Amino acid sequence: MSDEDGYFGEQIAATYDDPDSEMFQPVAVEPAVGLLAELAGEGRALELGIGTGRIALPLAARGVPVHGIDLSRAMVDRLRAKQGGGAADIGVTIGDFATTKVDGEFSVAYLVFNTIMNLTTQDAQVDCFRNVAEHLSPGGAFVIEVMVPELRKLPAGQNVVPFKVSPTGWAFDAYDVATQAVSSNYVEVEDGRGAFRSIPFRYVWPAELDLMARLAGLRLRERWEDWDRAPFTSESGRHISVWEKPV
Repeated sequence: MSDEDGYFGEQIAATYDDPDSEMFQPVAVEPAVGLLAELAGEGRALELGIGTGRIALPLAARGVPVHGIDLSRAMVDRLRAKQGGGAADIGVTIGDFATTKVDGEFSVAYLVFNTIMNLTTQDAQVDCFRNVAEHLSPGGAFVIEVMVPELRKLPAGQNVVPFKVSPTGWAFDAYDVATQAVSSNYVEVEDGRGAFRSIPFRYVWPAELDLMARLAGLRLRERWEDWDRAPFTSESGRHISVWEKPV
């Protein structure tokens, strides 16, 4: 169930920073930070869905001024408790990143780790592109990291893809291909009792994102399979896309 923090309230925030998770390993963080620092240049960076600072903190440590937008106060509280995460180091505005405005211009804005899918309607995703375009300086870049929809895993007549099965619980994604809605569902078992939670998303195709960018006055500059800039192919499971605001 969501609350004022959206679907990333205290229950999620309390365990989000798992040091053993792949997303927190240097091999995942350092290439992303390197590319974003390169795109930022001498300018500022805007992170949509800044969360606990997985990317923002090392990016700021490289000397890039970072400002974040996030709906979840619980997640931002974790950021603030970390070294370099104070209000004097990284500015944060609480709000919906599809529409929330902040002061100034930015040379790069970014959404990582499927966060664009947290906007659960096409209209909200379009609004996000327009919002970013208004914040970018001429020549600035908008970067999104997001999965390629996994519909090839769905046999005819099936709408569920399990991704975790263990004695302590299981998890699965449920798809509605008519609306592009998908939910990630988790069942955790402890002492013989199960607890269930579900988080909604909206999956989005690369070509659809390109059209959203065009509607916002942005144009595609690059698209790769990963932060190391491997070529994007029909077998790629995700993409890193960079759109730019014309000078």
